Amino acid sequence: MIPLIPEDVPAAFLIVQHMPSGFTKSLAERLNNLSMLTVKEAEDNEIIRPGFAYVAPGSYHMMVKKNEHGELKIKISSEPSDKRYKPSVDVLLNSLTETQVSNVICVIMTGMGSDGSKGIVNLKRKSNGYIIAQDEKTSVVYGMPKAAVKTGMVDAIVPLNEIADHILKTMGVYK
Repeated sequence: MIPLIPEDVPAAFLIVQHMPSGFTKSLAERLNNLSMLTVKEAEDNEIIRPGFAYVAPGSYHMMVKKNEHGELKIKISSEPSDKRYKPSVDVLLNSLTETQVSNVICVIMTGMGSDGSKGIVNLKRKSNGYIIAQDEKTSVVYGMPKAAVKTGMVDAIVPLNEIADHILKTMGVYK
């Protein structure tokens, strides 16, 4: 999906992939080579910029905070330590809600478990985020998207090959 996003998109992408340390940097490098966006492994205190995609480092949570100038920055942490998945989609989404980030589009894609489903409930209720779930047919493992759909908070269920276009249309970039 990331390689289908144009480089001039007026948004940043935050990617949480359940992977251990050592694997997310190579994932970011591979996506960067395939994409028009700049894709990199996220770094602590890095300012979030449009046209970039940030991959959460394996075995660490990625959160969003505001700095003293009101700019959004990335916070990398091993806390909370009680989460089954690290990095965790729920941790990222809850940080977006707490930071009161608006205009969030969240995409829950193929994966095991229900990580993200609590976070999308908070995001939807408190920030009115727009939630997309990958459809069952194109998911390798329908666990995470299925759990998201069960929350009743999903706005659209979309096949993998249509997610990028759906994001751009939702943003108003494409009609």
